[in-house]
Amino acid sequence: MTLIDDPRAAQSAAGGRRTGRWIDDWRPEDPEFWESGGKQVARRNLAWSVFAEHLGFSVWLIWSVSSAFLVSMGFDFSAQQLFVLVALPNLVGSLLRIPYTLAVPAFGGRNWTAISAALLLIPTLLFAVAVQDPDTPFWAFCLIAATAGFGGGNFASSMANINFFYPAAKKGAALGLNAAGGNLGVALIQFFLPVIVGGAGIFGLVQASSSGISLERAGYVYAGLALVATAAAWFFMDNLGTAVSKPREQLVVLRERHTWIMAFLYIGTFGSFIGYSAAMPLLIRLNFWVPEPAPLGTGIYFAYFAFLGALIGSATRPLGGWLADRYGGARVTLAAFAGMIVFTLAVLATLLQLTPNPTADPAIATDNQSWFAPFLVCFAVVFACTGIGNGSTYKMIPAIWRTRAERATAEGTPERYAALARGTTEASAAIGVIGAVGAIGGFLIPIAFSSPWVADPRSATIVAFTTFTAFYVLCAVVTYAVYLRRTRPDSLAHAGI
Repeated sequence: MTLIDDPRAAQSAAGGRRTGRWIDDWRPEDPEFWESGGKQVARRNLAWSVFAEHLGFSVWLIWSVSSAFLVSMGFDFSAQQLFVLVALPNLVGSLLRIPYTLAVPAFGGRNWTAISAALLLIPTLLFAVAVQDPDTPFWAFCLIAATAGFGGGNFASSMANINFFYPAAKKGAALGLNAAGGNLGVALIQFFLPVIVGGAGIFGLVQASSSGISLERAGYVYAGLALVATAAAWFFMDNLGTAVSKPREQLVVLRERHTWIMAFLYIGTFGSFIGYSAAMPLLIRLNFWVPEPAPLGTGIYFAYFAFLGALIGSATRPLGGWLADRYGGARVTLAAFAGMIVFTLAVLATLLQLTPNPTADPAIATDNQSWFAPFLVCFAVVFACTGIGNGSTYKMIPAIWRTRAERATAEGTPERYAALARGTTEASAAIGVIGAVGAIGGFLIPIAFSSPWVADPRSATIVAFTTFTAFYVLCAVVTYAVYLRRTRPDSLAHAGI
């Protein structure tokens, strides 16, 4: 076994063509190689990948909770404009996921992780400057919010990179843990940003600021963390020489129907997770809270609950990967969609009990407050199901490509090894495409909540949740029909994907 983990040795082995930490012999499917050092290297790279991706998600969703504070800081933005600021980073982040995926084999996983972390300085520092000036125009906020999409692209490159490090039997748990660490960034920024900027306290240990909100603090804090992530990736991660392919070779997955089927399902799981996470602070603010009397208003103060959904969805993602390793990704995905259907209908039932437009009268917010607990519990279960579905779908992707490689070749032959290597490369490319398409849900969901009934937030949310429920039913039907229904002997259902 030759495990190159020394920069000088790697450079020598590559004929002096490379600099930095490169590993040119990587065989995770070889048990001896894995146990003799491969496992430790993979875990180290996974740990720092989680940190960088976690930060990326935090920056990506920085507008999800800060938008709810802008009006109190003197910015005259409508509810519809606030939902646009929430949605724009998700749109840009989804579009960046394909080039970010292609960047891993082009630049090396370690190198690109450092570059992508450094790019987070742009949205964080621009955010810090803009929120200090109440005269900053809305179009400028839109451009700055769009740059937060850099954080959304980090997910695709991180997942594609870690996919190369782990053997097939451990991909579900590894990818689930990597994704969960990133997803947790959504919950933590929604929890800590109100505290950092002085908008809320923590269980009496930290008090809300009496001098007003200072949103710029959050921008400076996360800019500092971006510098830490850049340095950590540069000094502690590795590039894999085996994770090399040309963009044309990777983009062959665009002609594969399973890429688009899985992308469709991922809109239902991850698209729901990121979309609901982005919209939840404003949903609570518009349906359950009135800003008078200041500073905490009447009804349910959004800053205390906005993070819970994202936290639950992040925590259940590794569970989805583990369950998929044990019972099969398609079965777990189908169960996740079933749960999303049932509990989205339950959320809808609570919304039907609300009095419209609580901003008109503090008494209305107090009346709606009695329905907040069932709303939150049902919504939390929806988040849990999205997390489980996220983990199980990411188990399905490499399993599909591995199954196809195994069926096309004989066991133990050079053709089998070549097909498996090609399948891993294509699966990593597919992860980027699927992640990009799935993340579009993070843009569509806030837009659905904001238009065209913003004057009546309850009507907007009822129509939106009704539409989402119908979509989840369609996702469940597709999952069963393609991956679980045993119609032909060569059906993927026989592979237990």
